[in-house]
Amino acid sequence: MKIVICASISFTNKIKEVADQLSEKGYIVEIPFTSQRIINGEFSLEQFLAEKQKNGDGAFRKIQDNLIKRYYEIIKNADAILVINIDKKGIENYIGGNTLIEMAFAHVLDKKIFLLNPIPEISYKDEIAAMQPIILDNDLFKIR
Repeated sequence: MKIVICASISFTNKIKEVADQLSEKGYIVEIPFTSQRIINGEFSLEQFLAEKQKNGDGAFRKIQDNLIKRYYEIIKNADAILVINIDKKGIENYIGGNTLIEMAFAHVLDKKIFLLNPIPEISYKDEIAAMQPIILDNDLFKIR
């Protein structure tokens, strides 16, 4: 099974940890392009976050690297996505805007959607629930 990990870039360390665990279990795993560049040492997470804060948002890199369309194509060629939703910005099990878009891609492409943790209490929780994600309760062995 090919699984695409979707998550906030600030979760890069957790993304790598989960990707390694899934690879050890025999899954083919794709991770976000920017996270891969951080892991490869092209720049640090701190440098990325400083650049994002300096420019006011992350749109520049998303446009420059065509990240939204690129990830759509990756999701299209996968069997499932795994959303890493952990705490951020004081929100338990955070799911941000970009990850919501990626979930919508997976939903309309009839891909399985796994959430590492329960749906967060956020304004778009109904939209997330409507995509009928499979909640793993932080247990990767539940992926089938």
